[in-house]
Amino acid sequence: MPNDWLKRYATLNNLTFALSLVMFVWVIWYCFTGSGGPQELVSRLLPIALALQILFMYQKEYLYPRLPAIVNHILVAVFIGICVYGFIYFYMYYEDIAIWRQGSYTKQDFVVGLLMFLLVMEMSRLVHPVLFWVNFVLVIYTLFGYLSPLDFFWHPGTSFYRVVTSSTVEMSNGIYGIYGQIALTLIAAFLLLAAIANGFGAQRAMILVMQRLAGNSRQMVPQAAVMGSMAIGMVSGSGSANAVVVGSITIPLMKRYGVPPVFAAATETAASMGGLIMPPMMGVGAFLMSEFLGVPYWDVVVRGFALAFVYYGSLALAVYLLCVRLLPREPIVAPTVSSYNQIKTSIFFLAVAFLIVLMGGLGMGELLAALYTSAFMFVLLLVNFLYFKYVLKDPAVAQETFLGNVRLSIETHADMTSYLTLLLATLGIMIGLFTVTGFINRMGGMMLDLGSWNIMALVFMSFAFGWLVGMGLPPTATYIIGAIVIVGPLTKLGVNPWVAHFFVFLISVWGELSPPTSLTAAISARIAEASFMQTMWVALKICLPITLMTFAIFTRSDMVVNPGWPQILATVLVMIGTCATAVAMFGKLMKNPAADILLRVVLGLAAFITMFHPDGNMAMVAGVLTLPATIYGVMRHRRIAPLTGAGALQPAI
Repeated sequence: MPNDWLKRYATLNNLTFALSLVMFVWVIWYCFTGSGGPQELVSRLLPIALALQILFMYQKEYLYPRLPAIVNHILVAVFIGICVYGFIYFYMYYEDIAIWRQGSYTKQDFVVGLLMFLLVMEMSRLVHPVLFWVNFVLVIYTLFGYLSPLDFFWHPGTSFYRVVTSSTVEMSNGIYGIYGQIALTLIAAFLLLAAIANGFGAQRAMILVMQRLAGNSRQMVPQAAVMGSMAIGMVSGSGSANAVVVGSITIPLMKRYGVPPVFAAATETAASMGGLIMPPMMGVGAFLMSEFLGVPYWDVVVRGFALAFVYYGSLALAVYLLCVRLLPREPIVAPTVSSYNQIKTSIFFLAVAFLIVLMGGLGMGELLAALYTSAFMFVLLLVNFLYFKYVLKDPAVAQETFLGNVRLSIETHADMTSYLTLLLATLGIMIGLFTVTGFINRMGGMMLDLGSWNIMALVFMSFAFGWLVGMGLPPTATYIIGAIVIVGPLTKLGVNPWVAHFFVFLISVWGELSPPTSLTAAISARIAEASFMQTMWVALKICLPITLMTFAIFTRSDMVVNPGWPQILATVLVMIGTCATAVAMFGKLMKNPAADILLRVVLGLAAFITMFHPDGNMAMVAGVLTLPATIYGVMRHRRIAPLTGAGALQPAI
């Protein structure tokens, strides 16, 4: 009997759930009390987060598929043992390490730090291999920088002891530094919303509702991907997560109605990328931005709405223009959505509005606002579930259970939080090593010299630098490096800090589309069974008009500097400019090719003046003229554009 009980309950699934529950409760308790502060919290929860990431990975497949099963079991046990050792040691001696022994650590302090350092490095090798190799090279560079033949990279070198302590027990940088603290406080708090929405099926319900809103027009089917990704992006903050959740539904739907696989994957890629911009969650970079600027997260969110408005409005128009050429106009049958799913969707948007009121209207702190909003959403979704299951006995709820939904919510939160904690801990090591070697100061000085020669040269070099970094690193890493290397020189040359940070933030978003490592494009292409490279290039073409927003914030700076009416006016001008650019690129205004090209070039020039002319009055005049021309261009395109199939994927410019 005891053996049967052990076989039934002593499983990896239950161990994972138990640790997930511990993290879930601990995060809620911290949001409510703030007990101990973020540094103490990360010293407690980091080992739990790493253990959870190991268990989640191990349940999917062996960590080392080429090794025998018994070796995998032993290594996982060793890794979990290191997490337990690190948790107990920091729980017992946190105050001694953080305060009394700073700069004079004991041998055991170093051993624990070394074990945690090696564990994070190994986990990053498995999950984020590019970041692992960057950190590996940085470790070698930190140790032997005095061997560099180039003066720019030369530094006196340091010891391996310093590498380990600066990445762990010194607490100011490395895995226990500010990045890990943000992951386990602010980000973990907002992930409660996404977890509860996923646990009760609100995310899938939203996608179904967006499909219904797309109506019975075949050419509007891809808009379900745009609207669905916009809705999920409110709580996901991730392009790849959007692609998985939304793309698994919308890409097969698009293919069913005749959308070419490459275009379906590219549309979902472009739409999912907006999850990095869409408030109130935005991407991890937005949370880091609030920390860098020393402002409440709401200050970032209220500016993020302007970016998201331009992004999704311009994207929807670009996709529509291409769909006019790709798809016939025959109507289709609009899908039906159950009342249960409609109410779940309404609850989700009501919860987002509730969060905005708490942060923006009442000025509540981010942690408490996220906690109260999560509780608000949970109660409403629970009441909705109980009513439809036990009162109406709706078949749509027959397969759901209360405990199953709650467990899925808790495990979803643990999975997302542990993944981001590992990512940010890895980035903490990277930035710590950059700091130790002095590379950041030298790079910043070089960029400052370039900016003193020509500010525009600095802007374009910064964009190229960020794009190149984004080719190999995820958006969060790109933003952190850019914020440290690029923002300083820009602000010293007079650029507003908000403009500088949002410039870097947008660069990090476009870096997700940089070949050859776009995870979002890879996921979408896999779902669509399309070419990865073609998907990425088509997504780049679709997003090209929106890319101009990255530079427009320098001339229309009110968009990210002054919330209120100035922001609205600047946002509208940028929106007009990006939409007009989309029509100029993808539209057809005249049947005569020469006249068509001429009109589209004129429209593109008007869009350029609207976005970039330094005189605000001149920009408004251009905007007033460009807006009706853009609307007329869309109507004209719909009337005369030929149905060209996959050829419409080529920009008509």
